[in-house]
Amino acid sequence: MARTTIALVALASACTGRETGEVGGGGAAGGSGVPELFTEAEWAIVQELAPPELPSAPVDVSNGYGDDPAAAALGERLFFDTGYSGKLLDIDNDGSEKSLGVRGQSGKVACAGCHMDDAAFLDTRSAFQEISLGTGWTARRTPSLLDVGQAKIVMWGGGRSTLYSQFFGPIENPLEMNSSRLFVAQFIAAQYKAEYESIFGAGTLDPLSDAQRFPVLTADTTGCKLTENVDHPRALPPDPLYECHGVPGDGAEYDSMTPADQELVTGIVVNAGKAVAAYERLLTCGPSRFDAWVHGDAGALTALEQRGLALFVGKARCADCHAGPFFSDQKFYNVGFEERPTQIEIFNGDDHGAAVDLLAAANDEVGLASQYSDGDDGRMPSDVGPAYEGAFRTPSLRCVAERPTFMHSGLLHSLEDVVAFFNRGGDPQGTYPGVSVSEPLDLSLEEEGALVAFLRALDGNAPVPTFR
Repeated sequence: MARTTIALVALASACTGRETGEVGGGGAAGGSGVPELFTEAEWAIVQELAPPELPSAPVDVSNGYGDDPAAAALGERLFFDTGYSGKLLDIDNDGSEKSLGVRGQSGKVACAGCHMDDAAFLDTRSAFQEISLGTGWTARRTPSLLDVGQAKIVMWGGGRSTLYSQFFGPIENPLEMNSSRLFVAQFIAAQYKAEYESIFGAGTLDPLSDAQRFPVLTADTTGCKLTENVDHPRALPPDPLYECHGVPGDGAEYDSMTPADQELVTGIVVNAGKAVAAYERLLTCGPSRFDAWVHGDAGALTALEQRGLALFVGKARCADCHAGPFFSDQKFYNVGFEERPTQIEIFNGDDHGAAVDLLAAANDEVGLASQYSDGDDGRMPSDVGPAYEGAFRTPSLRCVAERPTFMHSGLLHSLEDVVAFFNRGGDPQGTYPGVSVSEPLDLSLEEEGALVAFLRALDGNAPVPTFR
């Protein structure tokens, strides 16, 4: 289907045009010559990073509704809706601005609770801005959703083979939304019947009205339940703070249904995930001052930022992995990062990254190779498993300066920390020593500062799409 939503939400945007200071490094680019800071090979890389127009999200063969404006409109409403989440479990849900409500309350967590639309679809709410507080504390930092449509395998460690199947992760995770697919299907039937059936077929939600086939759940009865008379400081599975019936997120009610009815419910949630993915595919950072400079605006980058760009594609070798228009090769690497406790004293030191996550994605019951996918383009690597020990995705660097913390655990708190980490060749006591791809870069402090300055020039100003 044609990507008509692009015109609707005006995703193409101009650079910010703010004052940037004196031009250095041989003048602005954009002519037939190569600026003096760059070799011909380096300048060719720069042009790959800044094409004349940033490409839209490529067609996703797994999602036949990925470019459907009506699906994206439904997906936007689901993205901001808190109503299909279960009870808050952790005691840090204390009603403060750092939480989404008070422990025991339900219907408080939306996708937008951690992917905040006014903060580049990042979490700037949770305490310390490292990992996120949903119904409980998550295991990893909330990644930005800007330009997520450029990725085929998603999540930090590649835990989902499709963007639409990622929807199942938060709803069935007791520490994120603490809900279940049965309740989500029932909630959609109650709140979004007209919109859903106009896209996915008239009458497709009618069977859910049969309470004998589909046990009725509410936001208070879905997901994992608080146990009585327990005052425990953290909600981490397994934990006496709550109990889960059956598989966490699914519940005994789902388990009691026939396989055919389970398939019907799962199909409804898959379609909801495809609608949410259609919305998320429209989220983009947009062109930056860097793009403007490459295309001839001599004043768009300062001399320091130009020096940082030269280091990025040259000495620092950043573009080896942060390649292409969105500054990511979408691959997974172990960079020698040492796991440490977060500031809320949660330690995820046994995070094996893509070694575990890619294997889970390859076996995802609702993913790329399942009956629910609209196509399989062979995106999954053939060597999933130990080869990816401690590896995580190369993140896009567009709008990187808007991120409050960095790395999959949020343990680096500034771009300066990130550049220093890679300059020293990773941590000497990395969690998985011996398999890191990082090597010392031998950058001076001035060069580190120039590289940070360039990274800050990658912020765009694309508007947040809306159908409301």
